Amino acid sequence: MQAIEVAEPGGPEVLRPVQREQPVPGAGEILIKTTAIGVNRADLLQRQGHYPPPPGASPLLGLECSGTVAALGPDGSGWQAGDPCVALLAGGAYAEYVVAPAGQVVRPPEGVDLVTAGGLIEVAATVLANLDLVGLRAGERFLVHGGAGGIGSFAIQYAKAVGAEVIATAGSPEKLDYCRSVGADHALSYRDDWPAAVESITGGAGLDVILDNMGASYLEDHVRLLGTGGRLVVIGLQGGRKGTLDLGRLLAKRGQVHATSLRPRPVEEKAAICARVAERVWPTITDGRIRPAPQTTFPLAEAAAAHRLLESGDNLGKVLLLPQS
Repeated sequence: MQAIEVAEPGGPEVLRPVQREQPVPGAGEILIKTTAIGVNRADLLQRQGHYPPPPGASPLLGLECSGTVAALGPDGSGWQAGDPCVALLAGGAYAEYVVAPAGQVVRPPEGVDLVTAGGLIEVAATVLANLDLVGLRAGERFLVHGGAGGIGSFAIQYAKAVGAEVIATAGSPEKLDYCRSVGADHALSYRDDWPAAVESITGGAGLDVILDNMGASYLEDHVRLLGTGGRLVVIGLQGGRKGTLDLGRLLAKRGQVHATSLRPRPVEEKAAICARVAERVWPTITDGRIRPAPQTTFPLAEAAAAHRLLESGDNLGKVLLLPQS
C-alpha cells in the first residue's frame, strides 16, 4: 500500500510517499480501506518532532479517516466487509489502509458522503468531550478561537445547538463572515483588540466557557475574561506552553482551568467518546443543525502541499487527503 512517512523532523518537504506492507488487524481491531484522511494541526506538530505518537501507536501521521471495512480481526464483530465507516485513531491514517480498535470505528452520519465524513470524527470527538467536561449549558457565553477552522466551526455550531451565545475569532473578513454563517453571534478579528471587544459584548460579566487552542499567549487574557464560575479548557498550544496564571484572579472568580488531550487516552475512553458522538452529534448533522465545514482535498501523495496550506492559515474548514487507489 501507499503511505506517507516522515523522513526526519522538519518542514512539509520531509513528507514522502513510500510503499509499506498492508497492516493486519489484531483482536478487536478493524482494517479500513481509507477514502479520506483528515489533516490536523497535531500532524504538523508530529512532523516537526514535537508530538510523538503514544506507545504502541503507528508512527505514521493521521488521527482520523473515513473508508470502508476491509477485514476484521478476531472479536471484530458487528461489521462486514464493505461497510462505510469513520475512525478515530492514535496514528496511522496517512495510508491506503489503516487498523483501528473496533470501539473507535463508527458509521458515518446518515446522508453524509465518505469524503466529507473523513474530516468529522476528530473535531466532533474533541468538541463533545471538552464541552461535556466543562458542562456548557443553554444561555451561557462561549468563546472559541479559529472559528473558520475544523474544530472552531464545529464548536460554534455545537454550542449553538446547546443554546449558548457564541463568540468566535478569525483572521480575515471572509472567515469572519463564515463564522457568522454557521451561527456565531459575534465574530471578532484576532488581529484587533479582541479582549476589549469581548468585554464590551459581555458588559463586564465575563465568559462562562472558553475553548482554547492557543495556550500560553492567551492565558492571562482568558483568565481575566472569565466570569464567576467560568471554565477555561485548553486543547492546543499554538501560542506556547508556559504562561502566567493569576491564581488570585482565578480564586476570586471561582474559575476552573482544564488542559486536555484526546490522542493519548486509553482505548476504552476513546471508544466511549466515539459512541457518544454517534449517539448525540451525528443526528445534529443529519438534521442540518450542524453543517460539515468546507473541505480542501489533496491526493495522498501531495501530503506536503496539504501541510503547507494548513500551516499558512489560509484554509477555510478542513483539509483532507484522498488515496488514489
